[in-house]
Amino acid sequence: MENERLVEPQLTEEDYKEVSLRPKWLEEYIGQDKVVNKLKIFIEAAKNRSEPLDHTLLSGPPGLGKTTLAGIIANEMGVNLKVTSGPAIEKQGDLASILTNLSADDVLFIDEIHRINKSVEEILYPAMEDHALDIIIGKGPSARSIRLDLAPFTLIGATTRAGMLTSPLRDRFGVLLNLELYDVKSLVEIIIRSARILDIPIDKEGALEIAKRSRGTPRIANRLLKRVRDYAEVKEEGVITTKVAIKGLNMLEIDKYGLDNIDRKIILTMIEKFSGRPVGIDAISASIGEDRGTVEDVYEPYLMQIGFILRTPRGRVATKMAYDHFGIEYKEN
Repeated sequence: MENERLVEPQLTEEDYKEVSLRPKWLEEYIGQDKVVNKLKIFIEAAKNRSEPLDHTLLSGPPGLGKTTLAGIIANEMGVNLKVTSGPAIEKQGDLASILTNLSADDVLFIDEIHRINKSVEEILYPAMEDHALDIIIGKGPSARSIRLDLAPFTLIGATTRAGMLTSPLRDRFGVLLNLELYDVKSLVEIIIRSARILDIPIDKEGALEIAKRSRGTPRIANRLLKRVRDYAEVKEEGVITTKVAIKGLNMLEIDKYGLDNIDRKIILTMIEKFSGRPVGIDAISASIGEDRGTVEDVYEPYLMQIGFILRTPRGRVATKMAYDHFGIEYKEN
């Protein structure tokens, strides 16, 4: 069900097809100014010393551009990029194969690095620190350890849950960068840039309307842009203006806060079914027919970020802001 959501921040099959929308250089990257300014300095310093960039950890919610930044770093350093993910590396041999095939100064990008197998993680330590790989050959008394030298490389790890990383792994990253939700101004620039690449006629006011409903996430902004384009081409004259954007987004049932049907269902369930009293996550998930983990990881974070839900020791409660949004009288419990 969650894969069908337009406001789902995780990658969908459609997002993979739009690789052309990703900037390839830092000068093309919009937003995240603090992160970009730091990277410019670190990359220039590494190039001046003819060294690979320090191992880098990118953290933040999904859809903010961590994978894009990894590609940009590789381009700026003039090296190859190898992409994999934590869950895909099941055995030590899988990681050993990847590491031994890296050329000097290459970038290895591991997405969702917090989900990497713990036994696999242990062989990352000497690889990151000493550019060496410790491998055990044989079993029992005849087992012996050999050390393989690796080419110097940069590991870029991406995580949506930095708190789940073990301390030994986190401590081996020299550069720690946290990506934050985008402001509306940056999202407008991203939407206009994407519209230019995709040859979609749009004015700044139309882009602003889409940006305000994009939940601070470029991936969602690009997805909404394409769906509003479809509406404009079929129902209007093809140009995305404020009026057309509002009509298209209303048709998609995305409100002014970027909430969709499931978000609204969660809030209204808390207000109406539980009379605004504190409610546990299990009760919420059972009431809307969704898995507990999905509610906690996918739906709840954004509702908390915009101040519609509060976590208390007694359970989740809807805030006055949520009541006001739905035009329901707020009563203190």
